[in-house]
Amino acid sequence: MGKFKFEKCLDIEGLYTIEPKIFLDERGYNLETYNSKDFKEAGLDMEFIQENQSMSKKGVLRGLHFQKTYQQGKLVRVISGEVFDVAVDIREGSKTYGKWFGVILSAEKKNMLYVPEGFAHGFLVLSETAEFAYKLSDYYHPEDESGVPWNDKTIGVKWPIPEGMTIITSERDNNHPAFSEGIALKPKS
Repeated sequence: MGKFKFEKCLDIEGLYTIEPKIFLDERGYNLETYNSKDFKEAGLDMEFIQENQSMSKKGVLRGLHFQKTYQQGKLVRVISGEVFDVAVDIREGSKTYGKWFGVILSAEKKNMLYVPEGFAHGFLVLSETAEFAYKLSDYYHPEDESGVPWNDKTIGVKWPIPEGMTIITSERDNNHPAFSEGIALKPKS
C-alpha cells in the first residue's frame, strides 16, 4: 500500500488532491510530502526544481496567477493554518477550459493539491495566518507572470468568504485582464 491517496479532481485532467499517510504516535507524527516513485505510479511524472514558502494573514487572497511561457506545475500544501485553494484550467483546447476546482487545504489534514502546467492558481487564507509551501516544476520568471481576477465573473469561483471578512489583495492582482479577453496557454512541447 502506498503512502499517498491520489484523487482526480472532478473531470479536470491532471488535477489531483493528495492525502499523505500520517504515522502518528505519542511522540507526534511523521509523513512523506513527496515521493517520486509513488507519484510516478499514480501518473504524476514531473520534476520539481524550486520550492517556495509564503505566510499570509486572514483574508489575504493571492491569485489567480500563472506564467505564460514558463508554465509551472505546482504541488501545494499548508504547513500552518487553513486556505481555500483554487485551480482554473486555462489550457488552450482543453475540454475543461475555464473550469475551476477548489479545496480547503489545512495543516491539520495535511492534504495537498497538484496543479499541472496550464492552470491559473490562487488561494484565500481562512485562518488567522497560514504558511503555504509549494514545489514548482519550473523557475519563477517575474517578466512572464500574469493572471486573471480572483472574482472574474466568467470563471465564477465560489470563494467561501465568511460574513465580515475583508479581502486583501495586491495592486497587481487587482489589475489582471478579464478571462473573457481570451486567456489560453498553449501546451508545452
